[in-house]
Amino acid sequence: MQIEKIYQQLGISPEVYAFGKETEASLRERFARLDEIAEFNQMKVLLAMQKNQVSEDCFGSSSGYGYGDHGRDTLEKVYADVFHTEAALVRPLIACGTHALAIALFGNLRPGEELLAPAGKPYDTLEEVIGIRPSRGSLAEYGVSYRQVDLLADGSFDYENIRRAITPKTKLAAIQRSKGYQTRPSFSVEQIGQLIAFIKDIKPDIICMVDNCYGEFVETIEPGDVGADMVVGSLIKNPGGGLAPIGGYIAGTSDCVENASYRMTCPGLGAEVGASLGVNRSFYQGLFLAPMVTKGALKGAIFAANVYERLGFAVVPDGSEERADIIQAVTLGSREALVAFCKGIQAAAPVDSHVVPEPWDMPGYDSQVIMAAGAFVQGSSIELSADGPCREPYAVYFQGGLTYEHARFGIMKSLQGLVDEGIVKL
Repeated sequence: MQIEKIYQQLGISPEVYAFGKETEASLRERFARLDEIAEFNQMKVLLAMQKNQVSEDCFGSSSGYGYGDHGRDTLEKVYADVFHTEAALVRPLIACGTHALAIALFGNLRPGEELLAPAGKPYDTLEEVIGIRPSRGSLAEYGVSYRQVDLLADGSFDYENIRRAITPKTKLAAIQRSKGYQTRPSFSVEQIGQLIAFIKDIKPDIICMVDNCYGEFVETIEPGDVGADMVVGSLIKNPGGGLAPIGGYIAGTSDCVENASYRMTCPGLGAEVGASLGVNRSFYQGLFLAPMVTKGALKGAIFAANVYERLGFAVVPDGSEERADIIQAVTLGSREALVAFCKGIQAAAPVDSHVVPEPWDMPGYDSQVIMAAGAFVQGSSIELSADGPCREPYAVYFQGGLTYEHARFGIMKSLQGLVDEGIVKL
């Protein structure tokens, strides 16, 4: 067949192609459910855009101070409505997800107060923000203390020890929805809502912040629907739809968002300044496409889980579990397998497919990391990508794919790499 021939031209052997198609055939019913979720979220985004009367003049650019940027201000109202919060910041000034989280934390914590992590260790790049690993300008240097409650062995919240950890100093609880570089399950919005209710029952004035990276539009509800005071994420992940060239968002209560705005710029100016620099159209169109782009990435993640589960690898989540984010963890067991997997993903990219990824000492991480990402936007993990720290248990974290077809091809290419290296036999 013609389609098989072009796959062979792209380096996929008949055996790998057949294995992938057999796996895909069992997922049709599951994929139909994802179509329903994406349709709901598409209509939710459309409703928010129509309610706020998005118009062509919203796509204009501002420079300098950015005073009176109608498109920027309208977009933030759209985000607040999509995430069911009182207010939002959506800015190209926010460089990445870690930056957005840092703004939210520094804006809402003061010296002598305490940050609680009730879902265990945060993502690696937040360790220096908090001061878990000493760093200049960390929260610890500003007198903010930190307390962590690890998850139970089954990956669930340790409610008993969370209760003990909450003190009069506890000001903010940071809940990470996605697994990060861990092989624990990611948390559903319902699970996060139960944790928020538990925390606020003990101390109602605790600010509950959810790191929503990789989770947007995976379900029909978001953390703002279950009591989160702040919902934080990156625009080069799900909500940017692959079109946002930079940026992050903080959605939440008016007070929390205003506090964050003073950290984003400076006291007295807050959200009033910050030019959009011509990115408004990409931000709007990316958000509009985001539910469908996220659906493609989710289908790719589920395909990956089923492919590697069939081959005997440990995967989180497994091939049949409900999804809470777009990340698929696969425990490969060796450095060689991790590198081969990532080389396959890189070779599947539309950009820099000729580049060979190698582990390196990446800023913000405590071990060498290998990253495969041939993306139109550098580091965009809603585009096809895979990465992992070069340490036991040598787990790779696969995510993204602007279309399901590309995500599926990426997984076939990763499998081809393992087959070619003699690590896997079909």
